[in-house]
Amino acid sequence: MVAKTKTLAELSTMVGGELTGDPDTTINGLADLALAGEGDISFLVKETGLDRLQSSKASAFIVPQSLTYDDKPLIRVANPYLAAARIQNFFQYKPFQAKGISPMAHIGNNCHIPTEISISPFVHIGDRVTLGKRVTLHPGVVIGDDTVIGDDCLLYANVTVYHACIIGSGVIIHSGTVIGSDGYGFATDAQGNHVKWPHIGTVQIDDDVEIGANVTVDRGTFAMTHIMRGTKVDNLVQIGHNVKIGENSLVVAQVAIGGSASLGNNVVLGGQVAIKGHINLGDGVMVAAKSGVHSNLPKGAIVSGIPAIPHKDWLKASIIFTKLPKLYSELRDLKKKIATMDEKLFPANEQE
Repeated sequence: MVAKTKTLAELSTMVGGELTGDPDTTINGLADLALAGEGDISFLVKETGLDRLQSSKASAFIVPQSLTYDDKPLIRVANPYLAAARIQNFFQYKPFQAKGISPMAHIGNNCHIPTEISISPFVHIGDRVTLGKRVTLHPGVVIGDDTVIGDDCLLYANVTVYHACIIGSGVIIHSGTVIGSDGYGFATDAQGNHVKWPHIGTVQIDDDVEIGANVTVDRGTFAMTHIMRGTKVDNLVQIGHNVKIGENSLVVAQVAIGGSASLGNNVVLGGQVAIKGHINLGDGVMVAAKSGVHSNLPKGAIVSGIPAIPHKDWLKASIIFTKLPKLYSELRDLKKKIATMDEKLFPANEQE
């Protein structure tokens, strides 16, 4: 593979930045400040890390717009992290190479599979499956009957997609994830026996969604579980049946979303958040890590705690919580003082 190079002028144009320094400086990769060397570009998200930038051996830097540093070329941008991500994507991009279908893969009946495809050994594809162009299936992937997968999708090793699921284009699913498993639904009889409720719905995952490793996305009871365009799901997340997650949302590791919960667009859930089933979170809601959400949240709400309350209230409550031992000690001393005063003012043997 031929190494990629770009001039600083080209990279600056790519990210809409303001360049200071030699525009013809050649860059062949992006690296962390501590690891960068000659020919690399690195980045600094905040001005407070200027000392780390000064000690870096990178040839150039992506920095906040307000930063000044004359010793090395700079690309100034509003969002250095975003600009660095775009540049890193350019350098790391590898064009699709169709490897065809391994003879050790199983392909079911009446499938629609294009020639531009890479299907690894030990992939199992059921009947009536439709795959888009430039799909890559790594070893151990299982695709159930009647599933549709769009163009440019990448499924890593041991991903399982149950029957009749719909996956859009540009979707990435990491190892060990299960799409379309039965939801957690049981009816209990008078003797306490739990009767399984069959889930006959499906899962729909829209374009440009990325799902981490060991995630489970349950199929709908009757309709569908729906993850909308651009949403990114971290590792070890549980998404219950009939859940809807809006566009461009971020779901961090170990989140659990109860069945039939509905999340708006651009929702952010921190690690280990639990969302009660059958509630609605409006657009732009942010939930801090380890919080439990038990009721509907309006658009733009920022909450924390168990149960989750407005984030500013939770911060105040947290400060008070740390002071409880001292407050309790003061209260105990105050009660003793009041008891002593009461004895002096109202002697126990005094008769009216």
